[in-house]
Amino acid sequence: MQEGLSFDDVLLIPKRSKIDSRKDIRLETKLTEKISLKLPIISSAMDTVTEAEMAIALARMGGLGIIHRFCSIDHQVNQVIKVKRAENYLIENPICVNPDTKLTELYELIEKYNFQTFLVTDKSEKLLGIVSKRDYFLEDRLDKKVKDVMTPFHKLIVSYRKISFREAKEIFKKYKIEKIPIINKNRKVIGLITFKDFQFSLNEKATRDKKGRLLVGGAIGIRDDFLERATELVKAEVDILCIDVAHGHLEKCLRAVREIKSRFPNIPLIAGNVATEKGARDLIKKGADIIKVGIGPGGACTTRIVTGVGVPQLTAIMLARKGAENTSIIADGGCRNSGDIVKALAAGANAVMIGSLLAGTDEAPGKVMKIDGKKVKIFRGMSSMSAFSSKLQKTLENVDYQPLAEGIEQAIIPYKGPVFEILLELEKGIRSGFSYCGASDIKTLWKKAEFIRVTPLGHRENLPHALDGVV
Repeated sequence: MQEGLSFDDVLLIPKRSKIDSRKDIRLETKLTEKISLKLPIISSAMDTVTEAEMAIALARMGGLGIIHRFCSIDHQVNQVIKVKRAENYLIENPICVNPDTKLTELYELIEKYNFQTFLVTDKSEKLLGIVSKRDYFLEDRLDKKVKDVMTPFHKLIVSYRKISFREAKEIFKKYKIEKIPIINKNRKVIGLITFKDFQFSLNEKATRDKKGRLLVGGAIGIRDDFLERATELVKAEVDILCIDVAHGHLEKCLRAVREIKSRFPNIPLIAGNVATEKGARDLIKKGADIIKVGIGPGGACTTRIVTGVGVPQLTAIMLARKGAENTSIIADGGCRNSGDIVKALAAGANAVMIGSLLAGTDEAPGKVMKIDGKKVKIFRGMSSMSAFSSKLQKTLENVDYQPLAEGIEQAIIPYKGPVFEILLELEKGIRSGFSYCGASDIKTLWKKAEFIRVTPLGHRENLPHALDGVV
């Protein structure tokens, strides 16, 4: 009988280290030849964890957010668009409105795109002006038209060609403005540079595409509309697709991987979840670019209890690493703290996917509520019955299978504040763990990592115990 180990079963043995400062540790990790992260953390594709706000926050910190699929295709696509438009040094296709657009319609666009500045153009795409927050924010009459409140063309500072980062800096400095429309000689809009995006561009840590936009992933399933969903996400310029199913070593999943890669060969594909060497190998044979590992370790998952199936996560990572060989793997689930993340990376993961650690933050979907005077938010498993109902968008009687709930229906978790603070603390802990192992980067960690088994009493010793019995 095989033996499986979880994160709590082991510790990493400290090693002689040459690292003088934890700031010198490089946490960069490569998922594919074209996609690298500067922080090896990916947010789970859960409807109480990742929509646009979370994905934006993760990308700004160097990680990656995967927009969940438990919604309509249009909603998911709009979330991806919000991320792609959140930061652009040069917005090549800025949102334009016509001069007769009413302010009520403008507010609908603001809500849809999370964008507050719009170029005003005529039918020939000729620039007529700009309407920004300072133009419409104090207006009481929402039936007014954009042409009545916009800043007209003759008051704008524009460029008749694309300009460099340095040139934009000089224009912002000289004219004390916040927007630079880029137009051609006929005043047709080419692009837009905003001071806000210019500031964001100074953040070298953020994960970006070749156009300087934030990276974002989109989740898809293996049934019903998965090809249509994938097609629309690719049109929205999603950077990576993620097959999000509980059992990735399923014939239907293997067929889906092959079909998606045949249709979108240039879009990186994450596939899983698996927990064995053969599972990883079979997904790669069908075209998967990245393997997601984890059967039942998630904080909101009840798969192991309901089905009796699973592999303790540390062993699952090690097995998948053997099968994946040089292909990147993501450890999905089981990480409750930065120490677990270090162990997952040391076992062979290129990155970790976390959900419950990020749930309850400002950026997680859902409203902050008060229960017994304490701020809380809702967190649920994506294999819960309510999640299935949300995903299917129809009654379960109308589908050709009856899903079994393998996730907690609903959990009340404490409100945690900005996700930036959570990510910062996790990053500090990861850097500290690398330092103890004498590893300056992830590849060095793989070489130097040495695990030691701990007994139940050893695990107890891991926990704070100096004040045991003290009230």
